[in-house]
Amino acid sequence: MTEAIWLGLIHLLTFDNLALIVAGTVAGMVIGALPGLTATMAVALLVPFTFNMDPIGGLVLLGSIYMGAIYGGCFSAILINTPGTPSSIGTTFDGYPMARQGRGEEAVIGATVGSAIGGVFGVICLIFLSPLLADIALRFGPAEYFWVGVFGITIISSLSSGAFLKGMTGAAFGVLISTIGIAPVGGDVRFTFGSPAMQAGVDLIVILIGLFCIPELLNLVFHSSSGKNSIDYRRAKGVLGTTVRRVFGMPGNLLRSSIIGTVVGILPGAGGSIANLVSYNEAKRASKTPEEFGTGKLEGVVATETANNAVVGGGLIPLLTLGIPGAPPDAIIYGALMMQGLRPGPQLFSEHADITYTFMLGVGLSALVMVPVGLYGGRLLARFVSRLPVRYLVPGIAILTIVGSYAIRNNFLDVILMLGFGVAGYVLRYFGFNAAPIVLGLILGPIMETGLVQANLMGASYEHSWYALFVNPLSWILITLSVFSFLWPYFGPLWTRLRRPNTRPSL
Repeated sequence: MTEAIWLGLIHLLTFDNLALIVAGTVAGMVIGALPGLTATMAVALLVPFTFNMDPIGGLVLLGSIYMGAIYGGCFSAILINTPGTPSSIGTTFDGYPMARQGRGEEAVIGATVGSAIGGVFGVICLIFLSPLLADIALRFGPAEYFWVGVFGITIISSLSSGAFLKGMTGAAFGVLISTIGIAPVGGDVRFTFGSPAMQAGVDLIVILIGLFCIPELLNLVFHSSSGKNSIDYRRAKGVLGTTVRRVFGMPGNLLRSSIIGTVVGILPGAGGSIANLVSYNEAKRASKTPEEFGTGKLEGVVATETANNAVVGGGLIPLLTLGIPGAPPDAIIYGALMMQGLRPGPQLFSEHADITYTFMLGVGLSALVMVPVGLYGGRLLARFVSRLPVRYLVPGIAILTIVGSYAIRNNFLDVILMLGFGVAGYVLRYFGFNAAPIVLGLILGPIMETGLVQANLMGASYEHSWYALFVNPLSWILITLSVFSFLWPYFGPLWTRLRRPNTRPSL
């Protein structure tokens, strides 16, 4: 393996491949930063350009676009409170408050460094731990995926910031929305109101744009009497060095988020949208000041961005070793591999080791390229957005939301749904409901439903079919984690008080 890695490094360090990595990373960042244009769309749009390229160049370009697009979503999440990609949902929780406090540069730097660390960590695991982690992924059956969904739902107890009932109500609403369309198992048509366009369900990106972006635009219109942008982006001397030191001063957060992102990435169908919320929840749970999360905490931005870029390497593990795409962009890369005559699986490492390791090293190098490109480009973008008057900013963002919503499926109904959910999100925010539980329910609903139905079908041989949910020891591990996560808000404050030193003066 060592020889293959050195050979891949030699192939990678050529002018053509290095130029492709830089170009792919920049292109991915730009597409990922635009609301509605996801990493999947970024990779899919540029696949045709790789048809006439050699396999190494084509794969290196696609891998760089993938990594750059996942990272690019943090810019719109931080600056306009809209996740550029689903993987940046959690970044809005603390990134946007930091931007409004004049700490936008700090948030961008933290997101950039965290993304690079997470991306490199995921690729290291991809190179050295692929067979082991792929074997773990194979042990997850329908029952385990159901309990993964339940575990994800319990995160709401932490995300809701004391409003547990409102959080669970929002999650139930999200799960209900996820049932619209054709059932994943059985093919039943549900809640379409006779509209063929609704049979495909409600797209996640449409909901994200509606719930996160439109309420913020309405706030700008209704509450910005001065006509100035609410983003107060100020350059501060020494903020780059200070922020980098702060990020590296939280090794526990970086390691935990990287591991979460990699592990979630190898689970087919999970992806960065779950990883960034789980890592945010765990960072909040491990913090000595969890009450500060959601008010502009750098640790929250670092946790989410580290995890979602670690997902890239994690998602490629089952793809390259087993031929199982872990996420939609991985499925597109799978098609690109097949077009180049490369069949994913164990033989890929034995017959085409030079191409495989060059591709993996290229993805890791793109994570490092994000640092200089992201820091310079992020400063320019943040400065531009912060100086743009509201009368220009609001129409510009509104056009992007409409175009982004329509471009997903070329369906005007998605634009109407986006606007409808946007108004609903504004009203729900007024009554104290958070958008995060709704989105989490929407993401986890199909995973839970598919796992539950398939597990019941597999349990037909038992006295009660639901016994199948409790047979595998992995299920009990996930059940234990779910109970622990659900009860943490009640025992967490006590644990935090016990961890704090006694500050009372001694007599």
